[in-house]
Amino acid sequence: MRERAIAPAFADAAPVFAALGDATRLRLVSRLCAGGPLSIARLTRGARVSRQAVTKHLLALEAAGLVRSGRAGRERIWELKTARLARARHFLDEISNQWDTALERLRLLVETGEP
Repeated sequence: MRERAIAPAFADAAPVFAALGDATRLRLVSRLCAGGPLSIARLTRGARVSRQAVTKHLLALEAAGLVRSGRAGRERIWELKTARLARARHFLDEISNQWDTALERLRLLVETGEP
């Protein structure tokens, strides 16, 4: 991926990485991955933070485009938006491929003395 192509991809992925940089939000994403759509009550169960704190974290994840909520009766149900995670993963894969290419060039330089 060229430098010009990286900038828009990074701009798109940066909010995802920022949101996942918090341990509580990362745990919430993990629970939604494993358990599917869940209510606040179920997401809060066993958590070491209040329901209000969980709600704030979910709103941050929603702002980053990682989750969405809907109503099911009186409950608000939260679910993961996997497309956003897939795009962030694609960005990480591109960076990984760049590193692999650079390391292979370095290996060849060290072993053969030729760039």
